[in-house]
Amino acid sequence: MNLAVENRRVLSGMRPTGKLHLGHYHGVLKNWLKLQHEYDCAFFVADWHALTTEYENTGIIKESVWEMVIDWLAAGINPGSAKLFIQSQVPEHAELHLLLSMITPLGWLERVPTYKDQQLKLKEKDLATYGFLGYPLLQSADILIYRATGVPVGEDQVVHVELTREVARRFNHLYGREAGFEEKAEAAVKKMGKKGAKLYATLRKAYQEQGDHEALAKAQALLGEQQNITLGDRERLLGYLEGGGKIILPEPQALLTPASKMPGLDGQKMSKSYGNTITLREVPEEVERKLRTMPTDTQRVRRTDPGDPDLCPVWQLHQVYSSDEVKGWAREGCTTAAIGCLDCKGPVIDAVQAELAPIRERAEEFTAQPQLVRNILSEGGERAREVARETLSEVRQAMGLSYS
Repeated sequence: MNLAVENRRVLSGMRPTGKLHLGHYHGVLKNWLKLQHEYDCAFFVADWHALTTEYENTGIIKESVWEMVIDWLAAGINPGSAKLFIQSQVPEHAELHLLLSMITPLGWLERVPTYKDQQLKLKEKDLATYGFLGYPLLQSADILIYRATGVPVGEDQVVHVELTREVARRFNHLYGREAGFEEKAEAAVKKMGKKGAKLYATLRKAYQEQGDHEALAKAQALLGEQQNITLGDRERLLGYLEGGGKIILPEPQALLTPASKMPGLDGQKMSKSYGNTITLREVPEEVERKLRTMPTDTQRVRRTDPGDPDLCPVWQLHQVYSSDEVKGWAREGCTTAAIGCLDCKGPVIDAVQAELAPIRERAEEFTAQPQLVRNILSEGGERAREVARETLSEVRQAMGLSYS
């Protein structure tokens, strides 16, 4: 995919669930650590989203916010590289959500797979609320308010990015045809210089007349490289390129996150609901206890019985933490009964302890400085609001709600 166009901006959020565990670290945070050095990243605490299922139990949200952000920082998320903020502290999210709700067909929300899936999974909760039905649109507003070009998601969340693309497309179709659009677009083309203008015209013709998607990608990249045109002109030319109007809300792309290979202590997916987690701040004694007592191959009853690593949850942890040499030793030792299960767990225990030690140390530093954490989120929120206000100003103007 091409993130060269526009701003290479990436947005991701996480519901506040308290202290994070190794599943979060390997499934989300390690990816954020990589992205923060490659893109303009914004990572936010989705506290409004938490309300969609916890509206009767709001007391847990506030404490969960601080615990989660401390874990982000301890894991290495850098507030100097990425904007960190709390969703509800940037009210522009809510206004854009409201405005988008005016144009979004009800059927689009009802067909989102997670809408019915979550209702089935959380039968004990009353989710027949407007907020729960509309939360995918709030997610769209979260993304579009920053004009994010990339959204890191797992396979199961791609449908939410597709909804966001549809909403952006509908908005641009309804409100992107400003007065004198074509004249303004042609004037913007001339600002690209003779060579750039000629190449843009050639690529635009190839796409519109022949459906050449490679030409479309090249033209988008060309616009991303232009230094002589304004952001508004770039948005016009992106729309003009595709035969539409000015692109006020760019369509984001899903950045597929590799599936987490971090299993829980019982071999299932690591999850608080399964009670099979190791938190990022688990004390060393507890880490060792949990790993030493985790189940192994049930068919290996006695020390002298050979085992099958493929039936053992410990082997799954070796896949995450061990070198090929150690994995070879573990498989050979297990299948021949040359080593016991506690022997097999040894390298995993050492590797997990080594991974968590620096995270735990940094977490203690941030825990001792709660005002520093608050300041980081406050400053990140202000930086996020600057971008959000700019987007919302254009949205209001496009919808005829600018009265200055």
